[in-house]
Amino acid sequence: MAQRLATEYIKASLQLSKAQMSQFVHYAEDPQIHHRVKILDNGNQEIVLGVKNGEEVHLPFDLREGSYVCELSFRLVNPQLTNIVRKLFVAFKGNGVVNRIYHGFTMRYHYEQGSVRQIVECTGEHEKMIYQHKNTAIDMKSEWQSVSVETDIELVRSIVDRLLDQRLASEGPYDQIDQELKVQSSQLFRMEA
Repeated sequence: MAQRLATEYIKASLQLSKAQMSQFVHYAEDPQIHHRVKILDNGNQEIVLGVKNGEEVHLPFDLREGSYVCELSFRLVNPQLTNIVRKLFVAFKGNGVVNRIYHGFTMRYHYEQGSVRQIVECTGEHEKMIYQHKNTAIDMKSEWQSVSVETDIELVRSIVDRLLDQRLASEGPYDQIDQELKVQSSQLFRMEA
C-alpha cells in the first residue's frame, strides 16, 4: 500500500455556529495532538492544532453574522495531525478540495458539506475519475417523470384512437370530433417533442 507523503487542503472552508465552535475544540481532543484557542479582536478565534515539538495548523475563524467561518489552504505531513483534521473536516461538514499526495500520483477529493462528491487520480498530466457522487433521489425523480410522460403519451394516443373510431362510425357532421382530434394531436405533438 502506498504511503501518503502529504495532504493539502485547497480553499477549505468550515462554517460553525457558536455551539458547534465549542464542540469543535472538544472533538479535537486527542492524546497525540495539543490544541490552543486564541481569542482575537471582534470575537474572532484561532484554533491551533499540533503535535508535540512538530507540525502545527492554524485555523482562523472569523465571526460573521453569528457564525464562525474558516477559509484557508494548508499542507500537512504528520499522520496524526492529518487524521484529526480530516475527522474535524468531515464531522463539521467542510467544503473544499483535499489532495492526498503519494509518490508518483495524487488523489484529489472534492468535499461538499463533509461528504466526498468526487475522487480523481492525478498522475502527471493525466486525470482519471475514480468516483462521482450520484444523487439517486434526483435520478429516480427524473426517471419517474420520464415514465410519467410516456404514460401520458399512451393515454393521449388511446384518446386519439377512440376519436378516430368514433369518426369512422358516425355518418354526420365531424366538426366536434375533428376539433377534439385537433386538440389531442396538438397535445400529443408537444408531449413527444
